[in-house]
Amino acid sequence: MEEAEQKNLCVEILIEGEPASKANSRRMVLIKGKPRLIKSSKALDYCKKFGQQCPILETLIEEDVRVDIHIHYATRRPDLDESIILDELQNRVYKNDRQVKEKHVYWHLDRDRPRSHIRVTALASSN
Repeated sequence: MEEAEQKNLCVEILIEGEPASKANSRRMVLIKGKPRLIKSSKALDYCKKFGQQCPILETLIEEDVRVDIHIHYATRRPDLDESIILDELQNRVYKNDRQVKEKHVYWHLDRDRPRSHIRVTALASSN
């Protein structure tokens, strides 16, 4: 993809399901006698569903990006936490979540249909 095309690239994605909070989605296990933190079963399940729904771009965005996310939760309990979504977009839409230089994240309630609307927009290079 040419540089000019990348700068104007905007990708919109709809992911059904409620994301797990990354802060609360770790559990401790012993691996070879050493304590390790791994993703909870809820986080692992969400990552699997995300992978089934999110396209993988033929050419990943290499520019810095702006991300707009509207997360619709099934209950009022979850904190607004987009970090698992940003992680899952790696190697699907952009190479690394360090490319995210601007983000706007919104909390919504939809008891019948939890989901996330995601828009990733390549930013013009600031070199």
